[in-house]
Amino acid sequence: MRSGHRLPVTRRRWETPDGDFVDLDLLPAEPGAPRVLVLHGLEASSKAGYIAEVFRQACLRRWQAIGLNFRSCNGEPNRLATSYHSGSTADALFVARKLREAAPAPLTAIGFSLGGNILLRLLGETGDAAPIDAAVAISVPYDLQTCARALDSPGGWFWIYRSRFLRSLRKKALEKSRRFPQLFDRRAIRSASRIEAFDEAVTAPLNGFASATHYYAQCSSGPILNRIRRPTLLLNAKDDPLAPSPVPPEALTNPNLTVVATEKGGHVGFVSGSLFRPRYWAEQQAMDFLSRYTASS
Repeated sequence: MRSGHRLPVTRRRWETPDGDFVDLDLLPAEPGAPRVLVLHGLEASSKAGYIAEVFRQACLRRWQAIGLNFRSCNGEPNRLATSYHSGSTADALFVARKLREAAPAPLTAIGFSLGGNILLRLLGETGDAAPIDAAVAISVPYDLQTCARALDSPGGWFWIYRSRFLRSLRKKALEKSRRFPQLFDRRAIRSASRIEAFDEAVTAPLNGFASATHYYAQCSSGPILNRIRRPTLLLNAKDDPLAPSPVPPEALTNPNLTVVATEKGGHVGFVSGSLFRPRYWAEQQAMDFLSRYTASS
């Protein structure tokens, strides 16, 4: 229910090495200002309310903010049969490296939910070579299997989230199936009434995984948190219904990670203040954390 921003954002399209494209929404700033790359959650975009809040926080600090729209999340179908998934780090890494090459100013990142999982995977996979100076991951599903089963649980709130996600995912998959009929099972797409069923029918086979279980195991961020070599804040709420898996214990020994688990906050919520004057605590905490590391860069 959050409102979007009305900041002077410019959209740029970057061609990717595999012949596709990604769209970025850019909040301008003075040359040399710190930058924050922001990654959205499942079937959202850089217009999401939580992305807008990061942009507002960046504007207050005179930072540049860059919102990456994952493929097919910009309001336009991407060119290839594949789009994005919870472990697809290639586009985020491509954008981060290109931003790093373009200017020497500090480059940080914030990822929400699925975008947070992608960000943590990127940091773990690149280790000491990560092109990001510091990062924050909010409401991340460290175990994708647990998250999928939570979304597939009975109950009104789960049904609302699941229905919203599946409506968008099925629509996009059916549109892709008309362009790439040999790669999609239209009957399986239409009949998928659970997240795991959709991942079994579409996400896994389309991206080279043997099954949804294989996809979840290979793309969860939890198992590689100990490989992260950049200062990173992990921010989750204990009452998060969609990402109920806690931070893996072995990650707590990584000195590069700061773990914050609040009692309340829900999924990408963390709302304080009043009904008519809400304040969004997580985004402010994220920017405060990143500011500590850009000040000395």
